[in-house]
Amino acid sequence: MKNEQELKNVVRDRYARIADQGRAENAASCCGATNPSNKVYNIMMDDYSETQGYVEDADLGLGCGLPTHFARIQPGDTVIDLGSGAGNDCFVARHETGPEGKVIGIDFTPAMIRKARLNAENLGYNNVEFREGDIDEMPVSDGVADVVVSNCVLNLVPDKQKVLREIFRVLKPGGHFSISDIVLVGDLPEALREDAEMYAGCVAGAIQKATYLDFIQHAGFTQITLQKEKPIHIPEDILSKYLPPVEAADFNSGGTGIFSVTVYAEKPGSKPTKPRVRLSSLAEGDCKPGTGCC
Repeated sequence: MKNEQELKNVVRDRYARIADQGRAENAASCCGATNPSNKVYNIMMDDYSETQGYVEDADLGLGCGLPTHFARIQPGDTVIDLGSGAGNDCFVARHETGPEGKVIGIDFTPAMIRKARLNAENLGYNNVEFREGDIDEMPVSDGVADVVVSNCVLNLVPDKQKVLREIFRVLKPGGHFSISDIVLVGDLPEALREDAEMYAGCVAGAIQKATYLDFIQHAGFTQITLQKEKPIHIPEDILSKYLPPVEAADFNSGGTGIFSVTVYAEKPGSKPTKPRVRLSSLAEGDCKPGTGCC
């Protein structure tokens, strides 16, 4: 397998290409990074179509869960989305946090940042911004986020513990994350583990489920909860590129498992109370129940 920087370059190159593709092309491949399978259309992604705030133009079919469904986002929250792509999860989060909140998307692929910013401009969302940078060294100050979300991205980062330390840093005390990701139970065959395409395809970079949860605990998080889990099956026409027929059959019927999980965890501490709305700042007739001004 390549070194850390080479792996990042592989991922950046693949996702720059994906940014210029349509959603159908991306959804037909393993996390959007390999040649299309002619047998399975939705290998990892979940269906957002009934989700409030969903923007079809921003959905490239690259996720493996619906973390915003589980993220407990409240009106006025500041939310950070790691690996924000074309902005889909940011726009869903924006629906939850409302115009009084703020959403920050972070992605290290310039083409994705451009696409996401264009989507936000077209939607007129002034409280959603996209910052170019690595999620293991976020361009964000300490303690700014109430919630962090991410969808099928940590498996693409070589140093996952560093990312988790960064999440801990940018969260406010009492803040939390909800992250969908790919994990393993059992070992991948070496041919899959050592292939750069499978790494960019969200498989080879995945780690053991138990190790993943241990990393979260060691980063200082509490209330760690597995919110959702589903198995991921690699179609035979993709698997056959890496394994002979007998090994491919053993892989699909054996004890090895590739799973999409959504994990919730909290940063210890108490959230500061949100400031109450001052009456003098409201126009006559704007005082509404629940704003704190009546």
